[in-house]
Amino acid sequence: MKVAVLSFAHVHAAAYVELLRDRDDIELITTDPDAPPCDPARGKALADALDVTYRAGYEEIFAERPQAVIVTSENSRHRQLVEQAAAAGAHILCEKPLATTETDARAMIDACEQAGVSLMTAYPVRFHPAFTALRRTLADGSLGSLLSVHGINNSSPPGLEQPWFADPALAGGGAIMDHTLHIADLLDVLLDGEQPTHVYAVANTLLTPDDTDEPKVESAGLLTLTYARGLVATIDCSWSHPSSHPTWGGLTLTCVGQRALAEFDAFPPLLDGYDTTRATTRWQPAAIDLNKAMLDSFLTAVRTGQRAHPDGETGLRTLRTALAAYESLRTSQSVIKADAA
Repeated sequence: MKVAVLSFAHVHAAAYVELLRDRDDIELITTDPDAPPCDPARGKALADALDVTYRAGYEEIFAERPQAVIVTSENSRHRQLVEQAAAAGAHILCEKPLATTETDARAMIDACEQAGVSLMTAYPVRFHPAFTALRRTLADGSLGSLLSVHGINNSSPPGLEQPWFADPALAGGGAIMDHTLHIADLLDVLLDGEQPTHVYAVANTLLTPDDTDEPKVESAGLLTLTYARGLVATIDCSWSHPSSHPTWGGLTLTCVGQRALAEFDAFPPLLDGYDTTRATTRWQPAAIDLNKAMLDSFLTAVRTGQRAHPDGETGLRTLRTALAAYESLRTSQSVIKADAA
């Protein structure tokens, strides 16, 4: 199967390439025409470092008729690449957020449906076996009725690696757009697609560097979601980890039910302690590759013709939560979601 990675802009792009390049069943091609000149972390320089085939531009890629593509460009450029890929008949895995506006997200979904290709949103955390176990405890009644869910997805600022994450025109926002969505996806799974009726958000830019005249994106945020059933969920989506932290960040979920409380940690430490040679905290993560699990699911869907999940509609639902949060920030009011089911 011929698979193309479109852009190296996203911090996950290199990981996807490394997972695909040595597979015997994959012919991998890549391109990154929007890369800044002479950036060793982008463009042909990165392709050479990763030892993968590189093409000069998107048109060259689509001329080779890949069966599947992975869109890892800047957020605001997702729509153009997804529409081009759909027109070329390629199935698509698109990084989150699906888009930066609801209009773009809907156009992407429609383009893929009209072309008869799958559109999958990159939410790897739902493939975690521990999350599967959490879903089971909810489904079998072990927790009782769900009363509240508290989600945390914190990290160091991704703009330290890729500056466009702090550019509102390319990213669509800051920490809220970046880190609300993984938790929103897990809530979407646990609640069978039920949407919050109200969204309230607070945020600040205290951790955003002041050494630029460009508009600042939020570096810390907290969302409160209210559901028709009375359930209340919170999402801490801050870029609050310093560069000295032993990991990039983490993701946890605490579910409070009538009968019990269940906790999920997507990136628990296999071993922690103190490294005397480096005078720093040591953190050895548990060996679960969620990106691999997600890619395997996507490629299986491409081969079998099944609908890939999480699909574009899931990406749109979760995007609406982030967009409602930005409306709440603008108005300083709780936002009533018209799409709540």
